[in-house]
Amino acid sequence: MVTPATNRKLLCTAALIAPVLFISACGSPEPTTGGGGGADAGVGGSLSIATGGTGGVYYPLGGGIATVIRDNIEGYDATVQETNASADNMRLIENGSAQIAFGVGDVVSDAVEGVGEFEGSPLEICSLGNIYNNFMQVVTVDGTGIESVEDMQGKVISVGAPGGATEVGALRILEAAGIDPETGVERRQLGAAETVAALRDGTIDAGFWSGGLPTGALIDLASDGDMKLLPIGEYAEPLASEYGDYYVAADIPANTYEGQTEAVAAIASPNILVVSPTMDEQLQQDITRAIFDNEEALIQVHPSAEEMDASIAGDVPFIQTCPGAQVYFDEQ
Repeated sequence: MVTPATNRKLLCTAALIAPVLFISACGSPEPTTGGGGGADAGVGGSLSIATGGTGGVYYPLGGGIATVIRDNIEGYDATVQETNASADNMRLIENGSAQIAFGVGDVVSDAVEGVGEFEGSPLEICSLGNIYNNFMQVVTVDGTGIESVEDMQGKVISVGAPGGATEVGALRILEAAGIDPETGVERRQLGAAETVAALRDGTIDAGFWSGGLPTGALIDLASDGDMKLLPIGEYAEPLASEYGDYYVAADIPANTYEGQTEAVAAIASPNILVVSPTMDEQLQQDITRAIFDNEEALIQVHPSAEEMDASIAGDVPFIQTCPGAQVYFDEQ
């Protein structure tokens, strides 16, 4: 079980996002200099960061990272792409449509190994470090009759946006609970904000969301007073045994969300920043330094940045750390 100590400074309060730092960094990506992942240090240009939906953590935190890049790496701007998250993000790095991307451990590992959604097509990617933990958060509301994953049999369930880590994890958890994800539930593929809207209007019974704590869309849902987080920690061990050690049992601390008075057993996975190995090594180092040397600024964007720790961020067993990033981590 991951404790607050091993989760390193995880904030439990449902802090609101500070928008001032990142709003100007978010928007449609501009053309990049150097083409795709092969951006060169010293040349300058615009770096596109592939994130996720606006209701999650990737998007605002990506905006904060865009700002620290702009402010700390001479000649470079950065913009944020709203995406369907991890799986799509890995492909955006591969095809050069983004230069930096967020990805959850299970999806990143699949991309490196060429399995799952990447069957037979392993991607050439490397890591700028482990940033913070994603928590699989399974939510419903009063009146659905759902108290556990097993109760989802025959219900309408959001498994996350297509191509995202939420969908990968949700389908694996349903299977671990003995539910056929193809026939046992009526699936919807919704992002965090859309899941909240569907729970409110009764068009779904429950939803999965993989994101940092607290997730903005769930802060909003919790304010209604009838949100329930379902315990899923029991599935961490079988998932880790079958797929990899990037699934770890961890509690969502009490009071993370309004009305959540007790800790809820969940599953955590590391979030990795990924780039192409063709990116100039000096630029890899400069980006890594800009991010980890400006932790306090990023915490103002989202409290998940409290988990950043340069002393261990390069210790990711399922993906190679980029050479430039490794130079920075070796200095710590």
